[in-house]
Amino acid sequence: MSKGISLSKYLEQNTNEQLAEVIEAIAQGTVAINEKVRVAGLSDIVGVAGTTNVQGETVQKLDLLANDIIIEYLQKGNACAALVSEETDAVLPLKANGSYVVAIDPLDGSSNIDIAAPIGTIFAIWKRKSQGEVNDSDFLQKGKELAAAGYVLFGSSTILMLSVGNGTDAFTLSAEGKYLLSHPKLSIKKEGNIYSVNQGNMFKYDERIIDFINWCDACNAAPNRPFGLRYIGSMVGDLHRTILKGGIFFYPANKGEKKGKLRLLYECIPMSFLVTQAGGASSNGEIPILEIQPEEIHERTAIFIGSEKTVEQCLQIIQQKVSA
Repeated sequence: MSKGISLSKYLEQNTNEQLAEVIEAIAQGTVAINEKVRVAGLSDIVGVAGTTNVQGETVQKLDLLANDIIIEYLQKGNACAALVSEETDAVLPLKANGSYVVAIDPLDGSSNIDIAAPIGTIFAIWKRKSQGEVNDSDFLQKGKELAAAGYVLFGSSTILMLSVGNGTDAFTLSAEGKYLLSHPKLSIKKEGNIYSVNQGNMFKYDERIIDFINWCDACNAAPNRPFGLRYIGSMVGDLHRTILKGGIFFYPANKGEKKGKLRLLYECIPMSFLVTQAGGASSNGEIPILEIQPEEIHERTAIFIGSEKTVEQCLQIIQQKVSA
């Protein structure tokens, strides 16, 4: 598929009408969010909102605004039956006859908002299972059952990364406010020499995780170590670099914990779908993320994601199959 075609044309050729409607609604919502982000410093929409979300985290004003915008755009159509968001406590019903459900992080990287660093929107779309009222089971589906997933990066460019199950493509927002195909059929490097982790949390990590970090940092080691460390602090920003440059992003569970911090439905599953569709790999340290059976709509998980061989090396070390 050639560069420059519009998102609408792409969806017309690659999806059904209802799925296209849902993706278009999210895309249009992110265009509206992008406009707010660009002038955030001139408006009273930076800083904390004075509330916490269902996970007990401090909510930023732009978090709430982005959530409201996404809901508004999804409600304009009839294809989205319900929404689960980082900013909603429970499933939010939208259209009774909708065929799809959406799990979304409306604005990933809240800590970066006030300093104008990269932030983004992450979304996952499943085909609805229920016949009556929408319920949690519509969302508690494995990642491998996704109909589509994507994210939008608000950075030096505004980029929509999307997969509908036949590869991963990126679209750049034009000056006219349209997403145009800019990176068709992306392929992540099989190996990379960049690792991305919050190294300030090393004292919280299991020794096996520290072994892998030390392996990345080993000097004069074959074939390409030491790795470079890059950490932005928003999953969208760090995974965008990882997809384009190769390497690994990981957010492990802390000592004595099993679940980790990042959310399964609307962070780790959609990102894993995008990366695996681009030829990469993703795991919670034991099984592929896309094979996990979700049990709760706000469930958390550890994640190791990126270049296939680099993730494999990481898993070998943290599973103590080889000596670091």
